[in-house]
Amino acid sequence: MSDTPVLIVGAGPTGLTLGIDLARRGIAALVVERADGLFPGSRGKGLQPRTMEVFDDLGVLDAIHAAGGGYPVGMIWRGGERVGEHHMFDPAEPSEDAPYNEPWMVPQWRTQRILLERLEELGGKVAFGREVTGVVQDEDGVTAHFASGGPVRARYLVAADGGRSVVRRAVGVGMTGEEVDPFPMLVADVRITGLDRDNWHFFPQGEGTEDLLAICPLAGTEDFQLVARFAEGTEVDLSPEGVRRVVAARSHLAAEDVTEVRWASDFRPRAALADRFRVGRVFLAGDAAHVHSPAGGQGLNTSVQDAYNLGWKLGAVLGDGAGAELLDTYEEERRPVAARMLGLSTSVHRGETRRGGATRQLDLGYPASTLTAETRTAPGPVRAGDRAPDATVDGVRLFDAFRGPHWTLLALGTDAPEPPAAVRVVRGPAHGTYGAGLFLVRPDGHVGWAGDTPAGLPEYLARFGGR
Repeated sequence: MSDTPVLIVGAGPTGLTLGIDLARRGIAALVVERADGLFPGSRGKGLQPRTMEVFDDLGVLDAIHAAGGGYPVGMIWRGGERVGEHHMFDPAEPSEDAPYNEPWMVPQWRTQRILLERLEELGGKVAFGREVTGVVQDEDGVTAHFASGGPVRARYLVAADGGRSVVRRAVGVGMTGEEVDPFPMLVADVRITGLDRDNWHFFPQGEGTEDLLAICPLAGTEDFQLVARFAEGTEVDLSPEGVRRVVAARSHLAAEDVTEVRWASDFRPRAALADRFRVGRVFLAGDAAHVHSPAGGQGLNTSVQDAYNLGWKLGAVLGDGAGAELLDTYEEERRPVAARMLGLSTSVHRGETRRGGATRQLDLGYPASTLTAETRTAPGPVRAGDRAPDATVDGVRLFDAFRGPHWTLLALGTDAPEPPAAVRVVRGPAHGTYGAGLFLVRPDGHVGWAGDTPAGLPEYLARFGGR
């Protein structure tokens, strides 16, 4: 039986992000994936601004930028004629505090390849072809059993194995949810001739929505992502011929204009939330914990941030001597956020909410967390629990200072104490974005503690192993 500090089940964006975050902290996690390779499709193609900030911290932002592009303007077609534009997102210009303020399109398969390369660069690895069949835990650890090969023993196990999570079922956690849309849907990656790559092409068929066809050029590739909706009860044909028939029936294109079908899948939009995110030494993250409608691009992004929240906490417990009770705050912080994002995804899917400020996820925080300590008498614009915005303080860009697995202390318009060596300090005058005071920024980019004076700061840091 092999041993690992953390066993991560699933090599999707969630599992790979967590593997990277642990690897850079010196925690040698093992990622296992039941498939023989990475997911081949474009499904989760939209990266929200907050996720871009996470990827900046993890060292993959340049590769993500190079692999994708911005979202094109929607073009509506009727009878083979262009009849109008459709803007999918409310516009937002980059600013000093939010430098990545628009969604960025990268096909999911490409995002995962970039994350895997980063994981391997840090010394991590993925064991493919390892299907988990059972999980048994005790007071000291978790044992995972596989369809082939020997078991693996870990101190902690993270289920990042998707909406049909085997691990979630093995530990007896249910999911509560609803059907978002009764109409079955098709998503496929295709090569097409006869459409420009400057627009996201929409082909409405009439007043109803059950026969929607949308074809979006996938930035950084030669492919298009095709999405089609069908009448309730339809059996979706995933064959190349079936995909071609849909295009020919619902657009001015001919079946032979679809020159290649590279990947296809069907799904029925639903929203569901796991009843718990932790059972003993087992944690649920990503789709194993929450299943979204694809509308609004919240699923993959919420999943990446689950991993980002859990990674530093596992690192503190396993590597820095923090108490195991710190891990209780994962569910405390992430489950309410996931519930909120599920509601948003459903609202966007049903046309009740536009894709705008809320979908960018920059306003998410943990103000009610037991890890949040706001001690100032008159808090300014940034409070404990908030995402720590970017800014330039005395010539130092804060996102550059935050980058890495450490804590950061901002001393703005006040004196800074001497913190532990593992805490980076940035000193400067009061800043318009933050105001004045001391701000202790967590490794995941949220303000954990804020004060007018250092009183209480050493005691706060001691909770995380003295860092």
